[in-house]
Amino acid sequence: MSPLSTVRLGIQVQPQQADYTAIRDTVLRLEELGADIVFNWDHFFPLYGDRDGKHFEAWTMLGAWAEQTERLEFGTLVNCNSYRNADLQADMARTLDHISAKGGEGRFIFGTGSGWFERDYDEYGYEFGTVGGRLNALADALPRIEARWAKLNPAPTRKIPVMIGGKGEQKTLKIVAKHADIWHSFVAPAELGHKLDVLKQWGDEVGRDVSEITVSNELTRGSADLEHADALFDAGVRLFTLGIGGPDYDLTAVREYLAWRDAKNARLAA
Repeated sequence: MSPLSTVRLGIQVQPQQADYTAIRDTVLRLEELGADIVFNWDHFFPLYGDRDGKHFEAWTMLGAWAEQTERLEFGTLVNCNSYRNADLQADMARTLDHISAKGGEGRFIFGTGSGWFERDYDEYGYEFGTVGGRLNALADALPRIEARWAKLNPAPTRKIPVMIGGKGEQKTLKIVAKHADIWHSFVAPAELGHKLDVLKQWGDEVGRDVSEITVSNELTRGSADLEHADALFDAGVRLFTLGIGGPDYDLTAVREYLAWRDAKNARLAA
């Protein structure tokens, strides 16, 4: 939450309504354009458009991205904790970290959340349960994930950044205060101050300085809305994410937001 931290742009390449060749080529174009991070999402069916349209699984795709890219950080926005054993998630994350290292540190970001899309649960045989139950499961999983990272051989190449999505004040923000390096939400600029106050209160309770947590938020899809981006920046956001969809993955707004990012960073550096 430092006002001097660098502005970064992450692009969520939605793994839906497209052939995989289009997804792969879009990731390459984003690296060439200078995006900071590329994300997918952890679902089994499309969220927009034809609900039975083309769709691909997240974690398998991330292995390909780890190999095909050289500079981009990458991850899911966000992983669903319900779908995989906590220790397995840690091992998968560590493996992606090493695949992407290529002589240096890995580039994987472990984005995670409690899950919400009921169709995924029903059709793939997971128990949907309740919002509270899924959040409790996420709270239980994260210490196991961190403990497994400490045991794995070889260890991760770096402290794998943890991004946690959600905005609930009683459970989610407490989990963020305990475990997150990045907090992601869809909170409007006018609401962010209150949410950050709640996050600080949880940080005080768990004994952590939450000013070290990067605040992440969504940009407006379609044409670039730079006024909205400015309002998020003024509210403390430093990681900005933009979703783009298939089949063609139009990058017009990406280019506009990249220019905006560069201007903001130039001012911060001045």
